[in-house]
Amino acid sequence: MIRIRHADETPHEASEINVTPFIDVMLVLLVIFMVTAPLTTVNVPVDLPSSTEKPAPRPENPVFLTVKADHGLALGEDDISPEGLAAALETATKGDKEQRIFLRADKTVDYGTLMGVMDKLRSSGYLKVALVNLQGQEEGAQPDATSSSAASTSVTP
Repeated sequence: MIRIRHADETPHEASEINVTPFIDVMLVLLVIFMVTAPLTTVNVPVDLPSSTEKPAPRPENPVFLTVKADHGLALGEDDISPEGLAAALETATKGDKEQRIFLRADKTVDYGTLMGVMDKLRSSGYLKVALVNLQGQEEGAQPDATSSSAASTSVTP
């Protein structure tokens, strides 16, 4: 007896992957990323409003570090050298590294100099720094003693 085999008698397994759902998901993700990518940039020019909030009360004996226009440093009323900053702060804070340092700088001091002073504060172990500014004063107006405030920032190593 001779048996004839027909091609459709044996079941065949499909060895191809159906990629249509995969392509659909990829196209949806592409559209989502195309829409959200421009929203993640912050290059939109904006004029930020000023704060009307009352400044935080000063501590009883604040430690003021001042960067003068000639890039010299003063701790309180006393001039100090950049090399003596760590020792002077140690004396002024009585070794308390958690005490907040109020950093004031002349408006003519460049950003690099100010960041250098903040780096020296961080390397000395003082991570709590408050930047002092004048609040409620227009450009060129004479400041008075009651109009200064501090914007607190924490320096992380």
